[in-house]
Amino acid sequence: MSEHQHDHGAGEESQGHPGGTPDIQLSYRAKRSLAMQELLVEKGIIAPDDIQRSVESARARSPSDGARVVARAWVDPAFKQRLLDNALTAIAELGYDFVADTGLVALENTDELHHVVVCTLCSCYPGALLGPPPDWYKSLAYRSRVVIEPRAVLREFGLELESDIGVRVIDSTAEIRYLVLPGRPAGTEGMAEEQLAELVTRNSMIGVGLPLSPELVTT
Repeated sequence: MSEHQHDHGAGEESQGHPGGTPDIQLSYRAKRSLAMQELLVEKGIIAPDDIQRSVESARARSPSDGARVVARAWVDPAFKQRLLDNALTAIAELGYDFVADTGLVALENTDELHHVVVCTLCSCYPGALLGPPPDWYKSLAYRSRVVIEPRAVLREFGLELESDIGVRVIDSTAEIRYLVLPGRPAGTEGMAEEQLAELVTRNSMIGVGLPLSPELVTT
């Protein structure tokens, strides 16, 4: 049985950059974001360098950051509990943080329940841990279908769940992002934390996939 949880309560034109000529097409959202940035700079609230540093920091993030969090949870039960109780506090122990006023919730997959994350209105995503969202996550097809037929969508990703495993679709918002904590693969008892992190895929932390098999990690 699938359970859907939703937390979410025109054309394009050429847009130039300061000091340049219009050469790309920006969406309405992109133009609005650019206008807000320019206004904040004009008001002296932020400096242009602050924006650049934030962009560079975001680009530097990748799924390996989230994989490190998951691997730590696999080997440290106390950390895992802290992650489930207060994800922001737990990831701060590993040097990760989120932008102000943005929360993070960790969702544990079990033998009885599987979580899959979507943002039905846009593409809210835990970029601080997973890097930029993949194109499919932002697509209308994924955002509209996964809440209606999650098992069919998971099947298209190559994930076939047993019928007795429930599927819970979680809707991200601008205020709350979600990180799926996948189950630790069997046969990994003797693996080091760094090796375990290599098994954790981006898709497994969104919920559309599972971690890799331990045979795929070279020693």
